[in-house]
Amino acid sequence: MIPIDTIVVPQGAEYQAVCRGLKKANAHQIRVVPIPIGINNIQQTFANYSIELGNAQNILITGLCGSLSKRSVGDTILYKNCFNLDRQRVNLQSELTTAIQQKLSVDLVSGLTSDRVINRAKEKLELSQTYGVSVVDMEGYQYIQELQQRNKTVAMVRVVSDDLAGNIPDLTTAIDRDGNLQIIPTAIALVKQPIGAIRLIKGSLTGLKALQQTIQQLFEY
Repeated sequence: MIPIDTIVVPQGAEYQAVCRGLKKANAHQIRVVPIPIGINNIQQTFANYSIELGNAQNILITGLCGSLSKRSVGDTILYKNCFNLDRQRVNLQSELTTAIQQKLSVDLVSGLTSDRVINRAKEKLELSQTYGVSVVDMEGYQYIQELQQRNKTVAMVRVVSDDLAGNIPDLTTAIDRDGNLQIIPTAIALVKQPIGAIRLIKGSLTGLKALQQTIQQLFEY
């Protein structure tokens, strides 16, 4: 059995997908901590969930990510390390990461944590070339660093929800200061870019389904 006691995942649809996966796996003992999208409220999150995160030891960070390489929508990937935009790197715990890889049979990659949504395919390619990474997320680096400083064992699994096939709407301004995706600004962004909106919606649905299945597979006996 994978020795994970706590999952950290962005609030909203990703959190719900994780909970569905755990339910199907009958893994009711796993704590799930919903976090804001992005890193603006990381200290408040640790204050709000001080008991859950304080009692945790082996933590899985999960959620969706964007591909900066040939990874396809729906692919599950496992981080070996994660960079921030200043090229600083944190490594994930090797023993826990290896145990997850053996259970899921997924590729190990390097990832990048961005401070905003990367919505243009051209910029994704540029980031890949600049940092030498395969995927991008918006929470990983800072949460890994903070948890490791608190002597927690951390691994990270992500599922690709958008790739290099085309652009998606820029949802950066639709994410409020509390890390919530606001309905009206999101709708406006989608209407402005209908082709990209279709790509975003289809990718998100595929990614969320794969995320649920990944969590179920990881915690099934």
